[in-house]
Amino acid sequence: MKLLIVEDNFQLADDLSRFLTENGFIVEISNTLSEAKDKSSVYHYDLLILDLGLPDGSGLDLISYLKQVDKNPGILIVTAKNAVEEKVKGLELGADDYITKPFHKAELNARIKSIIRRKNFKGSNIVEVNNIRIDLDSYEAFVDNKLVELTKKEFDLLLYFMYNKGRVLTKENIAEHLWGDHIDQADNFDFIYNHIKNLRKKMQNLGAGNNIRSVYGMGYKFYEL
Repeated sequence: MKLLIVEDNFQLADDLSRFLTENGFIVEISNTLSEAKDKSSVYHYDLLILDLGLPDGSGLDLISYLKQVDKNPGILIVTAKNAVEEKVKGLELGADDYITKPFHKAELNARIKSIIRRKNFKGSNIVEVNNIRIDLDSYEAFVDNKLVELTKKEFDLLLYFMYNKGRVLTKENIAEHLWGDHIDQADNFDFIYNHIKNLRKKMQNLGAGNNIRSVYGMGYKFYEL
């Protein structure tokens, strides 16, 4: 899962980034409204952690902007204790939840997971397609109730395919989602093939079908068999 922290406090942003990375997320940071607009218009994020008080404008403007460019990430707004009007306005504009400073990191992590479950998985901790099951709480994958030994990238790749089942994902989509926007510096995306090959082999060795298939000249698609 890929997150964007929009926060002008550099130390707080870095601290949250380290914590969330340790908890399995891919994390990027924007310190200004303009940078957040640029990033969120080009790249896909599962969720934005959005401080409303930014040096070049209000975070509320970013919520409105995302609606205009037809982007629909989860949005968790961060507010001060007495910012009742901002909380209400943010929720009215389309934010999914809010958290008030100061907050515990464990609460932040729980709220992020809750939003992602609601938006992508209908509120469930379990994602299932055919005989493949993913537990979002334990970060484990199973085929016919047998645990699949996956690397972090393989787990993220499987989850990305499963919640995009039936959609063609280009190599660029996959690389950017799993490695972040610095992947633009890569000469090619041949390494994606090796990750997918290893994932397929591990899944099929335990009885999964040929769910992940290449789409000639376009990318890959996860099929529900």
